[in-house]
Amino acid sequence: MALADHKPVDVAIIGGGISGLATAYYLQRQAEREQRPLRYTLLERSRRAGGKIITEQVAGFGDQPFVVEGGPDSFITQKPWALQLARELGLEERILGANDHLRKTYVLNRGKPTPLPDGVLMIVPTRFLPFALSPLISPLGKLRMGLDFFIPAKRDDEDETLADFIRRRLGDEALDKIAEPLMSGIYNAEAERQSLLATFPRFRDIEKRHGSLIRGMLASKRSPKPAATNGTSPKPVSMFTSLHDGTQELVDTLFGRLTGDICLGVAVTAIAAQPDRSGYRLTLDDGTALLARQVALATPAFVSADLLRPLSPGAADLLASIRYVSTGTISLGFRRDEVAHPLNGFGVVIPRSERRPINAITWSSTKFNHRAPDGHVLLRVFFGGSRNPQMVDRSDEELLAIARRELDALLGIRAEPVFHRLFRWRNATPQYDAGHLQRVAAIEAALPTGIYVTGSPYRGIGIPDCVHQAQGTAGQVWQHLTTVSQPELAQSERTL
Repeated sequence: MALADHKPVDVAIIGGGISGLATAYYLQRQAEREQRPLRYTLLERSRRAGGKIITEQVAGFGDQPFVVEGGPDSFITQKPWALQLARELGLEERILGANDHLRKTYVLNRGKPTPLPDGVLMIVPTRFLPFALSPLISPLGKLRMGLDFFIPAKRDDEDETLADFIRRRLGDEALDKIAEPLMSGIYNAEAERQSLLATFPRFRDIEKRHGSLIRGMLASKRSPKPAATNGTSPKPVSMFTSLHDGTQELVDTLFGRLTGDICLGVAVTAIAAQPDRSGYRLTLDDGTALLARQVALATPAFVSADLLRPLSPGAADLLASIRYVSTGTISLGFRRDEVAHPLNGFGVVIPRSERRPINAITWSSTKFNHRAPDGHVLLRVFFGGSRNPQMVDRSDEELLAIARRELDALLGIRAEPVFHRLFRWRNATPQYDAGHLQRVAAIEAALPTGIYVTGSPYRGIGIPDCVHQAQGTAGQVWQHLTTVSQPELAQSERTL
């Protein structure tokens, strides 16, 4: 429906990434279940939905295309919400698990990719011999990690940085060689500022329950595993899961199921409360306006801050205090016979102490099948973030040259790529600094009635986290719609 045809709506959803799309979907599903009418409009300022979830098919090199991910390449199934959504959307047969039999992570150690020892769960060694024989950690570093068995547990509920927690329990070397590249790398964060409770609360839970990370992970390893699935159950999946044609398949399918008014290429420039408190007036960048009883903001925190400042300066200040960093990736395809490295793992992470211009390399065509044509391989190089923010401002030519130099230096790959694809994400990755969850709670408490924020700036940046937050937001919106007495909105007139 064209914007000019709009009547006042029950809900306006601002932002068409996975969080906004999923919020619309779960609201729609709730209305269908209860057989109640629902009028909603989703507004996205870009001309495509999906946000940072974008997949490009690069054909011309064989029977199948390269499948290049611009953003996340998978979702973790230990957090079940994205997998559940995929199944609900009918994508069961499209689900693609990672090649777990090849799941090995390398850590750059003095310029050389060194395997993470077998039996390391998250960052904790659970098998003695592989860890003892690994050159990744020095003998003194291994002894320091072993002191985790004897260090008293922190019993209060105060937040701390990931760096402080790892130093306290496992020591400096474990932080440098394992925790910082693995754990902070997931969030493109600085371990010295990264909130433990907002990013890895399980560590604190393990410490409290078992008094030791190693003891707790050993207990987890011994706990009974779920029963195997039978022929009538969904097929088992690996920890890292994607879809046959890439993660965009999820948002494309989700987008296709929405029945509300979806307005791409339309930005909201202002939000104002209606004088009779019946809802909000959204001013759009085409000069028109929209009335909505409730508003869900699935936008970056700094965008939400600008929109909410006239309504709640306190919430706006808190939103604006959430830091963002810029990141980028460059994917490169090669002929397999021109790459001598076995690529026998999922990739290599790079500690900050190695002082390289890139942050990590994923061996995409090893991690997942159907990512490169026969006879080819696909690699993805990560750059930017808090470690090398200036990298995002380099020219395309400079970034390609740097990526090729690093692939040569670290993996011995000197071949000419058959293609490359570059993605930049400026101010796109929120930083969960220590105290983040308290900040989010304060934001939510300061929001005007009928306005909600949801998505990656708040309670998890991964696809499953965003889907889960969307479920919660949709539930709050629906409860308010169906339990709070609402005066009728007057028929709105479009203004130029």
